[in-house]
Amino acid sequence: MMFLLGYDIGSSSIKATLIDAETGRTAATGLYPPREMAILSKKAGWAEQDPEMWWKNLKTATGIIRKKTGKKLKKVAAIGISYQMHGLVCVDRKHRPLRPSIIWCDSRAVPYGEKAAKKIGLKKCLSTLLNYPGNFTAAKLAWVKANEPALYKRIYKIMLPGDYIAMKLSGEIFTSYSGLSEGILWDFKKGKLSDDVLNAFGINRKIIADSVPSFSACGAVIKKAAKELGIPEGAKISYRAGDQPNNALSLNVLEPGELATTAGTSGVVYGVSDKLLYDPKSRVNTFVHVNHSESKPRYGTLMCLNGTGILNSWLKNNIGAGTGYDMMNTLAAKVKPGSEGLMIHPYGNGAERNLENRDPGALVSGLSFTAHSKEHFFRAGQEGIVYALNYGIEIMKDMGIRVKKVKAGKANMFLSPVFRQIFAAVTGATVEMYETDGSGGAARGAGIGAGIFKNPKPAFKGLKHLGTTRPSKKLKEIYKQEYAKWKKKMFEYI
Repeated sequence: MMFLLGYDIGSSSIKATLIDAETGRTAATGLYPPREMAILSKKAGWAEQDPEMWWKNLKTATGIIRKKTGKKLKKVAAIGISYQMHGLVCVDRKHRPLRPSIIWCDSRAVPYGEKAAKKIGLKKCLSTLLNYPGNFTAAKLAWVKANEPALYKRIYKIMLPGDYIAMKLSGEIFTSYSGLSEGILWDFKKGKLSDDVLNAFGINRKIIADSVPSFSACGAVIKKAAKELGIPEGAKISYRAGDQPNNALSLNVLEPGELATTAGTSGVVYGVSDKLLYDPKSRVNTFVHVNHSESKPRYGTLMCLNGTGILNSWLKNNIGAGTGYDMMNTLAAKVKPGSEGLMIHPYGNGAERNLENRDPGALVSGLSFTAHSKEHFFRAGQEGIVYALNYGIEIMKDMGIRVKKVKAGKANMFLSPVFRQIFAAVTGATVEMYETDGSGGAARGAGIGAGIFKNPKPAFKGLKHLGTTRPSKKLKEIYKQEYAKWKKKMFEYI
């Protein structure tokens, strides 16, 4: 019997999943802490976390699995890691963090990214980086260089959050091609670390960790980590990826034409292509996908909507007076498609990249005090979220990304049958639902990277399919008109 262990290093919690390599079924999971991890914010727009907190909570999450499964952890053959994207971890020669990690939602580095983009040239940024440097990892490092020069001189290596966990497990420091691309440090045309970015920021290439494919056995569990976690010394560290590329992997989204989507606090659509594509207005991000190779290139394009589940939560607490989500979905199903003219534009959670970094705030329009009630708000909210996600999908289609099939984990907004029906009708895509999550995907990725699975197909043997929602012809026609009205209104107010 052989097991695979996957970790998901989020900004809220650490989740671990143990999977039976033979059956593909989940043996146990562990989540810690039960409440959200602390995020340090010394100034407005700052967001930091202590990397050692991630490691401490990972040990606790692993301990939960150990209590559930007894000696099964002793049979772990390979480990995979999913992690919050775009973070910056700086360590010294003894592998000690020099400062808290500047995490994904920290916005302090925006001016540094903008300055670098002008140095490189906006057109060259898009053609070689497929993005602007923006507020990504490279720009965060530039902030450290400018504002903490003494600390910067002590940096031995920088890495992403998942690379830090891999280092704690193996004692070795690596990053991935996908990781470099998410940090906007990857030259897509040359297939290597970007000299343009390093020169624009004045970064010494020696502090950048060596890079490897996402699927690769790069390190093994050392004695100290094995003892702390109760896993075998020598188990392979064989997969790592940011949370959104990993979400795509967890749903077996690896080929062109396939899309993965999530709809939690924010909403994400992630589409795979085999061509170098970018949006001239940089409204979406493109990264190296987890199964990329020179001979078989794979790129993942990501669009993000900030105001997704947070809108649904706002409606629950303020319009529904605490009405539960299940009841909200039941009430929404009683309202006709189009919500009798009530429209919601869900742009109320900060600047939206797909609106060219505008922050127009949310908009409610068409409200009638005599015709509309809370159930109309519940349906209009779900419709507005889908419309906004579809607007992002249209950007991706214009880039040349094909949309045949959309896969999602059955969680958050996708728990709603109404939401799934609207999504299928508006996008015209078949929606497939699966029981999976980031740590489970990381465990399967570990099996692929370690060569336990000869190819990705057997890695998804135990992936549970929960149902399919196909677009209704009737709803497609109705929503074609309703989406056009919503989109017209959007351009009027943004």
